Amino acid sequence: MTKDNVKKVMETAEDVTRKIWLAGLGAYGKGFDEIQDRYEQLNDDANRIFDELVSKGEKLEEDTKAKIKEKTSVEQRVEDVRKKLGFDSSDTDSKIEELTAKIDVLTEAVNKLS
Repeated sequence: MTKDNVKKVMETAEDVTRKIWLAGLGAYGKGFDEIQDRYEQLNDDANRIFDELVSKGEKLEEDTKAKIKEKTSVEQRVEDVRKKLGFDSSDTDSKIEELTAKIDVLTEAVNKLS
């Protein structure tokens, strides 16, 4: 092997070694770019999903408040009707006893008439 041949082989080996190094570096860069893109996509997806969940939560909160308000309104109307009929929760037992006594008196009066 001549000196020129050895020089060419060395240059070729250096060139191949450099290309292998550059291919590895390129693979690292490409992998890094892909990971970066996936990270950004996952971050965007996470933000979008979070915003959707917040929106869904706001809707559920609004619906729940409306139902509670409606239920409270119905309960208030029932309470108003009970009061108008004289069935306040505070004196229901005494009202029932009073009505029972009146019915007994009326029953006695009817029995005397017949």
